[in-house]
Amino acid sequence: MTTHNQQVGAWGEEKAVAWLTNNGYETLRRNVRTPYGEIDVVAQKGGVVFFVEVKTLTSSKEFFPEQQITVRKLEHMLNCAAHYAAEHGIERWQIDVIAVERRGAAQPRILHFENVQ
Repeated sequence: MTTHNQQVGAWGEEKAVAWLTNNGYETLRRNVRTPYGEIDVVAQKGGVVFFVEVKTLTSSKEFFPEQQITVRKLEHMLNCAAHYAAEHGIERWQIDVIAVERRGAAQPRILHFENVQ
């Protein structure tokens, strides 16, 4: 059974992948498991591989999805990306975050935070 949070997360990932595609990125893989956790999206643009964490929020007026990136989460993201890059011989890479926020029937707000560390 799929929970509400999983459905919201899947919706946000779809919106993020569409945004990446519309902005010239090629999606290479999605939901990649590593020993350190999961990478939501692996994309490429201009010879750089992007490990993208997608954070989605649907109904908060006082909280933004990007605020879900804690120091611990950032550490997991870095370990996942470094592991994947080493395993696949990737030299040029960075970690990005895409925050997707849906409030009501309006178009989602999508913010791209580049090279977070």
